[in-house]
Amino acid sequence: MAETVLVTGGTGYVAGWCVAELLGRGYDVRATVRDASRGERVRRAVATVSDRVDHLEFAVADLTADDGWKAAVDGCDYVLHVASPLGADEANTGDEEQALLVPARDGTVRVLRAAAAAGVRRVVMTSAANTASPASYRSEGVTDETLWTDLATPKLPAYRRSKTAAERAAWEFMDSCEGPMTLATVLPGAVFGPLLSPDTLGSVRIIARMLSGAMPGTPRIGLEVVDVRDLADVHVRAMTAPEAAGQRFLATGEFLWMHDIAVILREGLGDAGAKVPTRQLPDFAVRAAALFDKSLRDVMPGLGRRNRHSTAKAKRLLDWAPRPAAASVLDCARSLLDHDVVVS
Repeated sequence: MAETVLVTGGTGYVAGWCVAELLGRGYDVRATVRDASRGERVRRAVATVSDRVDHLEFAVADLTADDGWKAAVDGCDYVLHVASPLGADEANTGDEEQALLVPARDGTVRVLRAAAAAGVRRVVMTSAANTASPASYRSEGVTDETLWTDLATPKLPAYRRSKTAAERAAWEFMDSCEGPMTLATVLPGAVFGPLLSPDTLGSVRIIARMLSGAMPGTPRIGLEVVDVRDLADVHVRAMTAPEAAGQRFLATGEFLWMHDIAVILREGLGDAGAKVPTRQLPDFAVRAAALFDKSLRDVMPGLGRRNRHSTAKAKRLLDWAPRPAAASVLDCARSLLDHDVVVS
């Protein structure tokens, strides 16, 4: 009899690929959705890459409420907690705590509590690489999972604060959990790769904006690119490897400046990449634009970034080997074009 895995946030970009990866490996999968009507959309999307969608079912549950979580985890052997709260990613506003931090932290504990009560063997939680980063990305060097983002840092972006607080809460819960359940966390970088559906773009929106010509140039921002398929793979490896219990795993990839990404798109897509900007914007221009464009404010700490993350632990303990970043960028772009995604 196949083991059953619960995947939270089933409508999300990463979660969809986790569902597909699990089905491909012979697991039965239950995915949470906030609205029952969304389940069939997920099923259709996953069916584009899997012929085992008859082994996929859905449970209605929301990170902000207890309702539904007991039923969601019932009979599950593992949980991949991929879901993140929705909300405007605006640091240092009155809405920050309500929109992101509280549901991320409390929702994580809610999932873990239900999983422990149900006898789940292991939970793998999706965190973020910026929970293991120095206060300023501009410091030189390579950091690993032993570093934690300091929540006392002034003007910490809301997303980074919420992810760090949620992962901290997860490990604190496990410290007091007396049952046999174990936890592993996965800390990805910028997630690119093909779409299962255009409904949820996530970080892929950056590539879409470049393809549409909506960006006048590329800011001097670097991204550690990980393919969504490789991210799903490392989640499953962390779920099953005995050595993964109690471990954090950075799942970043090759470092690319946005200018590098633009060149990859222009050279790899031919005419389809003609609108991609290859002019690099000076830092002062980006800072000036951020005064008027709220979407730029949270990326400002990464302007001119130098810090990198090490994935040595994932490679050593999980035998994880992500694909080249250029391949992921191009597969992402081709998928966006195939789905006719346009972002202004």
